[in-house]
Amino acid sequence: MRLIMFDMDGTLIDSGFAITNTINYVRENLGFDRLEKNYILEKVNDPTINSAEFFYGTKEFTAQQTKLFEEYYNKHCLSDLVVYDGIAKLLESLKDDFILTVATNANSAYAHKMLNHVGLGHYFKTIIGYDNVKNPKPHPEMVNKTLDIHNILKQNAQLIGDSHKDIMAASNAGIDSVLVNWGFSNHEKDAIETIEELEKRIFEKFN
Repeated sequence: MRLIMFDMDGTLIDSGFAITNTINYVRENLGFDRLEKNYILEKVNDPTINSAEFFYGTKEFTAQQTKLFEEYYNKHCLSDLVVYDGIAKLLESLKDDFILTVATNANSAYAHKMLNHVGLGHYFKTIIGYDNVKNPKPHPEMVNKTLDIHNILKQNAQLIGDSHKDIMAASNAGIDSVLVNWGFSNHEKDAIETIEELEKRIFEKFN
């Protein structure tokens, strides 16, 4: 069996508005100014940044921050969701030949809700979120957990994501990966720009 693991935000769906509005809601409640959308999204995906410290000025996320974040996100995470062009068609063409899964640093309950809302949920055999592991990406735990659940050898798996956290998680787990450039980051190098290129990379890996 062969398995393809997708990141969710910035790879399958553009949830940029929901993420940035939520972070700004928390910031405003804590007395900070709003930040600009592209700036937030670039920093959310930066593996060298401590997000709690960067966005809210604390070493770790506090109970108050988490509560504010979830309160707003829960209400608004379905508005402004857009599936990237060509993704539904790609999943449809892969579903018979591969086990399709999601590994996301979002909460898995939200991930299910969001993917079902945009009509993609049924393609994925498992959806693993940060709440299902001790260590989110770039740690390899999510990748290894997915491989274990489906009993897949490393050489028969591939991870697709829009951030260096995804690529690091894949390489830390010893599996192949593809970095896409239609998400929240603007990568200078090693990233592909189109779904056609992604199909080609999947085909090259597995044939």
